[in-house]
Amino acid sequence: MSGLRSYLAGKAAEDSVMQAYVARGHRLLTRRWRGPSGEIDLIFEKGGEIVFVEVKSSRSLAAAAAHLTRRQIGRLLASAEAALGQFASGSLTPMRFDVALVDGAGRIDVIPNALQAG
Repeated sequence: MSGLRSYLAGKAAEDSVMQAYVARGHRLLTRRWRGPSGEIDLIFEKGGEIVFVEVKSSRSLAAAAAHLTRRQIGRLLASAEAALGQFASGSLTPMRFDVALVDGAGRIDVIPNALQAG
C-alpha cells in the first residue's frame, strides 16, 4: 500500500473508532497526541476516566492485531504517562489503554484495557 493510501486508510479507521467511542458517551480530548516517546491515536474521557486508544487496521482483525509490537507497546505506555501530566490529577487519574482493531470491511473490535504497565 502506498504511503498516502496507508495514511488515508489509517485516518479512516481512526475516524470510525472515534465515532464508535463518542456514540458510547466518551468525550474526545484529542487525537494523534504526540509526546517524547511517540503518538497516541485517540484520547477520550468518560466518567472521570481517561481512555487511551491505539487503532490498528488491516485486511483482517488478526492481521491488525499483529501490527502491534512489544516495542510499540512500550512507547505507547510511556506516551500515556507523559500525556497524563496534562490532567489535573496527573498519574493518579483513573485510566485505561484500549486497542481498537479495524478490518478491511470496517468492522471494529475493541479490546478494553488491553495494555498495562508492568
